[in-house]
Amino acid sequence: MADADGTADAEPVYATRALVEALCDLAADADPETLSVALATRPAADLDADDGTGAPLTGVPDDAAVFAEFYLPDAGGALSAVFGVDLATPSGRTRGRFLSHPRGDPDPSLTDDLAARLLVAVPPWTAEDVRAYDRRGRRRLVLVAAGAPEETV
Repeated sequence: MADADGTADAEPVYATRALVEALCDLAADADPETLSVALATRPAADLDADDGTGAPLTGVPDDAAVFAEFYLPDAGGALSAVFGVDLATPSGRTRGRFLSHPRGDPDPSLTDDLAARLLVAVPPWTAEDVRAYDRRGRRRLVLVAAGAPEETV
């Protein structure tokens, strides 16, 4: 059954609640400026379940792409400022973007950094204030109670 905006039956966009909450904190710190952050996915099978709120990891298909990591927006800023190219984000590793809209409009705009999948946040900067979009329009955002495993260097 579809909601008034048609998102209930839409293909879901999965993201870990921990990631979305961290991104909302970054957006709140940047307010009143906008924020654009590159996002990376992991297969659900590679994530670690946690006890937080959200959809249980067991309910997500193992091969589903879940937004679980991001690249710091200021990394490589000096190179980007000089050459106009984002050298801090590995090519082909990002599958979406997080965008903040401090003025409160949850819809993507023509001036946004577009990607195949977008997560758009609006004040008051909570995970429930984030909307998901793909190139066909709004999608259902499923916040998953999981996190990316810790990596060692």
